[in-house]
Amino acid sequence: MSAGRFITLEGVEGAGKSTVARALQAELMRRGLAVLLTREPGGTPVAESLRELLLRHGTEVLTPTAETLLMFAARALHLENAIRPALAAGRWVICDRFTDASYAYQGAGRGIRAALLDQLAEAVHADLWPARTLLLDLPVETGLARANSRAGAPDRFESEQRQFFDRVRAAYLARAALEPQRIRVIDARGPAAQVAAAALAAIADLLPGGSG
Repeated sequence: MSAGRFITLEGVEGAGKSTVARALQAELMRRGLAVLLTREPGGTPVAESLRELLLRHGTEVLTPTAETLLMFAARALHLENAIRPALAAGRWVICDRFTDASYAYQGAGRGIRAALLDQLAEAVHADLWPARTLLLDLPVETGLARANSRAGAPDRFESEQRQFFDRVRAAYLARAALEPQRIRVIDARGPAAQVAAAALAAIADLLPGGSG
């Protein structure tokens, strides 16, 4: 049985993560690999319920600390009940967002201290980080224009101000600069097929027969 690999996609709203994730899933399956396509927050029934709490506009204020704890609670469930079992079975896991998103959104975006995020990451998944993270990067205004063109009302995160997303993008790029081997920056401004091809090239060394 071939070893499974854990691949995550990150980026601001409208970066095209879901589209690229589906394209990668299709290509890996075409190559005969078993793939779990999943997302955060979510990925299991209870974690999806937490996702609904996190994304909806409610009447009760959800503080940055509460938001962060809910994110990691969903992540803990997702890891134990979906991601770890899939990897143990030799499946590849492609996940739309993971802990890098918490450093960008809850850390830079909301002002949560990095020390708390470090502690939560250590508690939830100290032994498991993605083999490769694909940061789909594009200007914030471009991403927001794409996101705003979607059907339906914007969720709680999509409703944030431009400055919030500027902080998020800057945090993502700073993390990529610190971990260039794991986090590969993909220019997400082009056509979907072009971005997907660049994403596939960025994980080529992890594929069976690759150099990694």
